[in-house]
Amino acid sequence: MTSWLIGLAIFLTYLLGFVSAVLALMSSRTSQGAIAWIISLITMPYVAVPAYWIFGRPRFYGYVSARGERDTVLRRLLERYRDRFDPYLPDSDDADIRAVEQLAMMPLTRGNRAALLIDGEATFDSLFAGIEAAEEYILIQFFIVRDDALGIELKHRLQRAAERDVRIYFLYDEIGSRGLGDRFLRDLAETGVEVSAFRSSRGFKHRFQLNFRNHRKVLVVDGREGWLGGFNVGTEYLGQHPRHGHWRDTHLKLTGPSVLGLQEAFWEDWHWATGEMITLTWTPRPSEEANQNVVIVPSGPADPQETASLLVQHAIHSAHERFWVTSPYFVPDQGVQDALRLAAMRGVDVRIMMPERPDHLLVFLSAFSFLPDMLRAGVRVYRYQPGFLHQKVMLIDDAAASVGTVNLDNRSFRLNFEITAVVPDRQFAAEVRLMLEHDFTDCRRVALDELTRRPLWRKLLSRAAYLLSPIQ
Repeated sequence: MTSWLIGLAIFLTYLLGFVSAVLALMSSRTSQGAIAWIISLITMPYVAVPAYWIFGRPRFYGYVSARGERDTVLRRLLERYRDRFDPYLPDSDDADIRAVEQLAMMPLTRGNRAALLIDGEATFDSLFAGIEAAEEYILIQFFIVRDDALGIELKHRLQRAAERDVRIYFLYDEIGSRGLGDRFLRDLAETGVEVSAFRSSRGFKHRFQLNFRNHRKVLVVDGREGWLGGFNVGTEYLGQHPRHGHWRDTHLKLTGPSVLGLQEAFWEDWHWATGEMITLTWTPRPSEEANQNVVIVPSGPADPQETASLLVQHAIHSAHERFWVTSPYFVPDQGVQDALRLAAMRGVDVRIMMPERPDHLLVFLSAFSFLPDMLRAGVRVYRYQPGFLHQKVMLIDDAAASVGTVNLDNRSFRLNFEITAVVPDRQFAAEVRLMLEHDFTDCRRVALDELTRRPLWRKLLSRAAYLLSPIQ
């Protein structure tokens, strides 16, 4: 009897491995990923099956279903204000902008002001001032919130806003903020703040969706001001980490109709996490300070296509003079690698800025496996020296720039919910260029010999780390 049960268990395990292999064949977004999963699931189902259902699923299917409901409701909601949006939709025949709008599933709007916030002091001063000025509601989400001095300061400011009857919706990622204690969340809830984890594994049928993260950092105040960028909430983002020291990061403050793009992304995330459809203001309010064009590009594993990767590739292909990009985690997919090399070959000044000091060792090691090919093609690679570089910024010629949450790695391209503001405005691009030129003075340029002369064991280690990059 016992041997019969063992045999049945073995049969069912291999059957599940075969079924999972078929799913991997039909749904994996890269041929390399499909082959790796199929071989593992068929030959080692005991290990590979649970790994596949946690790490291998390419799309966030529960969110896809929720999005269908969201689209219907939000479309009806926005139709009431469609005539109010029309004055802020620029009449443009620019094919590059149309492509970004298609990826974003949101329109480019004019009447905006995009203000750079460089490093932690400027960013949190601006965020806290926005919270203090709130009159109707605050939408706030971060990937990481820590229960340290900065997190407590944020909590107290939100509590004071709630006490003056401002509606507050606080969303956090339960993996990124896994160290956030129940006391912190309870203190917020007791003063009237609506609190929710993103809950990527919400519901029984989605319980294996543990590899997806909500990496967005968004604050919206009254539908009129919005913030996004690289900063999470923790004292290390103020340069107080004993190992990383100075923390170089960039955030963005938006005023104008584009803020409603941030609001829509939050609205969608909140609906997934809680099932609620919160009432917000959807009337565009133009900036009184500037008239810049902005489009908000949300991206994530529920998208029908790889929005973040395609956005980066499109930006590279659009560049004629320069393409500068900063990313703390630089392990781009093959499409982005090829686009960077080709841009350099056609004479574009392609520069990549990344940290000197690693934050995640596997990601750091992975880059050494493909950087030599980049350098041979003419791409310039720089490593930031004073501390840890965490900003996610792109500059395209003197015409456009972007600030957001997307890293150039598989996790941001395929597994994380991210958000980016693309600003096709020459004045803003000039501001970003000045900022990055200053950063380059704090970098050292990587030479090809530095990489090719490494010992064999280090080359093998880098290649092994690169092969693991799809799950990093």
